Amino acid sequence: MESPNLEFEYGDTDTLTAELSELYSYTEEPEFALNRDYFEEDFRSHARGRRWIELTVEEQRAYVMRLLDALEVTDRDKRLKVARAILYLAQGVFDECDTEVDVLHWSRHNVFLLYDMGIFTALLELLSMEIDNNQACSSAVRKPAISLADSTELRVLLSIMYLMVETIRVQTEDDRPEWRAAREAFKNELGSPLYNGEPFALLLFTMVTKFCSMNAPHFPMKKVLLLLWKTILFTLGGFEELQEMKVRGRERLNLPPLPEDSIKVVRAMRAASPPASAMELIEQQQQQKRGRRSRRPLVKQDSLDTYNERDPFKNDDARDEEEDPEDTDSGIEGEVDPLDRDVIIQPPPPPPPLRPPTERVNFPKGLPWAPKVREKDIEHFLETSRNKFIGFTLGNDIETLVGLPRPIHESVKTLKQHKYVSIAEVQIKKEEELQQCPLTLGEEEVEETPTEMLYLGMLPNLSQYVIALLKLLLAAAPTSKAKTDSINILADVLPEEMPITVLQSMKLGIDVNRHKEIIVKAISALLLLLLKHFKLNHVYQFEIVSQHLVFANCIPLILKFFNQNIMSYISAKNSICVLDFPHCVVHEMPELTAESLEAGDSNQFCWRNLFSCINLLRILNKLTKWKHSRTMMLVVFKSAPILKRALKVKQAMMQLYVLKLLKIQTKYLGRQWRKSNMKTMSAIYQKVRHRLNDDWAYGNDIDARPWDFQAEECALRESIEKFNSRRYDKNKNGDFTPVDNCLQSVLGQRVELPEDFHYSYEMWLEREVFSQPIQWEGLLQNP
Repeated sequence: MESPNLEFEYGDTDTLTAELSELYSYTEEPEFALNRDYFEEDFRSHARGRRWIELTVEEQRAYVMRLLDALEVTDRDKRLKVARAILYLAQGVFDECDTEVDVLHWSRHNVFLLYDMGIFTALLELLSMEIDNNQACSSAVRKPAISLADSTELRVLLSIMYLMVETIRVQTEDDRPEWRAAREAFKNELGSPLYNGEPFALLLFTMVTKFCSMNAPHFPMKKVLLLLWKTILFTLGGFEELQEMKVRGRERLNLPPLPEDSIKVVRAMRAASPPASAMELIEQQQQQKRGRRSRRPLVKQDSLDTYNERDPFKNDDARDEEEDPEDTDSGIEGEVDPLDRDVIIQPPPPPPPLRPPTERVNFPKGLPWAPKVREKDIEHFLETSRNKFIGFTLGNDIETLVGLPRPIHESVKTLKQHKYVSIAEVQIKKEEELQQCPLTLGEEEVEETPTEMLYLGMLPNLSQYVIALLKLLLAAAPTSKAKTDSINILADVLPEEMPITVLQSMKLGIDVNRHKEIIVKAISALLLLLLKHFKLNHVYQFEIVSQHLVFANCIPLILKFFNQNIMSYISAKNSICVLDFPHCVVHEMPELTAESLEAGDSNQFCWRNLFSCINLLRILNKLTKWKHSRTMMLVVFKSAPILKRALKVKQAMMQLYVLKLLKIQTKYLGRQWRKSNMKTMSAIYQKVRHRLNDDWAYGNDIDARPWDFQAEECALRESIEKFNSRRYDKNKNGDFTPVDNCLQSVLGQRVELPEDFHYSYEMWLEREVFSQPIQWEGLLQNP
């Protein structure tokens, strides 16, 4: 019943090898040899018997220059051969290497060389041509079944670009100074509007929307999404950079430093034992009755005190487990069998240790997080206190304590010690001031950060981008049923010849599942990065993206994703190690059998799936935090039993985000739920940050807050639209521009007229001026 602790370390990405291997489907494996053959065919005539790794850097540069010229040819097939030769270089000339380390070394060397020679810009032009290739689009739309062959050119181009972005993005200790300079230059290039006046990520977003609108079903979506995620990660920065930017942002606004580094706190956390479900408890009871009578039966947990005396992080058995009231009646965990009563008197045998005792770490005394209080919480507290003791309120005054008893003074002092002002609150306050006094405060200086430029580019089509990403997430989710109208995301994994043997079918089945998992991983990481960066840049940029996500049904979609056997999803073995790059190009390929495919790898869990689950939970937290109407959506969609099942995964970070989601809705789940889920309540208390006067565990203010979803969302939408029109409208301050009253200057203004206007201006005069009756006497009447 107990699952072991998962030794998983969350980060921006998996290891470089894993990230490179996920770029290729197993169906693409024969193309590695094809790339090598095209390269060697061309290289042989140039190098006269020498190998690539034997050339000097100058000779290598000369050869890359030659390939760059050959990319300009008009013949499509010749261009593809050259692109494959470039891809072979970016893959690390694996035929000349003996080990995987050598392949990665040469891949890194070649990628920096290719970037230095301007290959990326050339590839970008070719990619734009392929995206606008209407002939390929129309033939793909007409095809009944799309396969790998339809996207060959796009796959080769996107693969080279992905290898370049991912390799240059990753820093290593032995990087040369010129490589470090190249990294910074490439990062600035990708984030600036250098490509067609917009950042590179927008071109990829356009590909995503084009694919989802069924206009280009042959686009290799997995590669596009991976490249888009890595581009955003590279240009905007990962979670560590976000934390540093947050610290710098608080310093700029003269806010006190953060109480702790959240990344370090989460890493230090330990997983708690998950609560058992009712079915498991029944099964266990029945097994005990069937088995030996000396076995200890289930004993009802009378009070929380008995639980608290023991170490709450111990891998305890089912004595402490509570049932899930959504699944069962409240009488399941109950009475001890009368025949078993005499057994309870005997001392219980010690449970077998799951981990060696050396690994036991005592959880630090005290709670992991410093408590926080918002200013409006202090205001609310003082308002109720003044009403109670004095009989009137003082509005937003949090300083005056006249007439209040001593304990209230102490409470206010404690609350002020833990007062936390977020960057978002400062931004909202500043925005309100700018809206109220547009002329006095003048223009706001907006810093041209990569995030700002990306938002500016995304703003016109933001809802389309969000809907397209959620459509892809839905199509790739393991719980989704294959519908005829859903988008086909398997265009870049299905081979031309469908499998005929059982072995081929098994291999394709694993490949398809892996392909979907990688798409979920890329989308979940991409959405989370966008939300976090936009929130730091300006809270209303974050709010508009999250509102588009909520209106596009992101909350039920994520809950649907978790409404599966999450343990089996996290431990899924949809990978064939011997076919992973770079292993498959260096080592001899062993013969695959059905048994070896079934066995899978020996890993305890699948990194990408656990990473996706944590990202989706974090997105759900971002969408619902401080939003009463969205929290009520969690309650309405009956998320509590779904989230409670996710607690079975013994990984501290995942448990933390599940517990956060349970905490915000606890007060609406009723007393019976809280009573029968005391272990979950304790875990929330131990792991989630406390808000000092948040009544999460009792729910006394429920009646005071009616649920009006539309009013909350409309008020938020109004604030967002005011922000966008103030900051990004070209014709802004239209109400405040001075009116030109001089007849000559008004008539002297040049007005842009259509070219054919002088042909039809007489008709226009007749229609618009002469035939319109003008009521001149209307001017004389009082308005």
